[in-house]
Amino acid sequence: MVEQTPRTLDAVFHALGDATRRRMLRELSREPMTVSRLAQPFDMSLAAASKHIQVLERAGMIRREIRGRTHLCHLEPGPLASAQAWLDHYARFWQTHLDRLEALLVAPEAPPPRDPHEGDKP
Repeated sequence: MVEQTPRTLDAVFHALGDATRRRMLRELSREPMTVSRLAQPFDMSLAAASKHIQVLERAGMIRREIRGRTHLCHLEPGPLASAQAWLDHYARFWQTHLDRLEALLVAPEAPPPRDPHEGDKP
């Protein structure tokens, strides 16, 4: 796994913060695609699609290969793996705390302590 600097990790989460870019990444996980093919499912110009792709490129999440006038985009999974590792840390944190809470909630209730004076006659 490639270690991410905070600045690079910020770029990854910024890129993932947009539904269009997340969908583009999902499409690229299936196969490399041209910019025009990536833009096709969206109601946007090629220039707008290119801006989304540039955000993904700056985050290191895709690589663009230029073949003449055709720009072919490829998924680069390394930054996604680094983001997942960052998220996994917090998933473990919450899982540990939730496991402790569950143990407290399902533990049999202890009987109340007996009053040492119970049964004494006045």
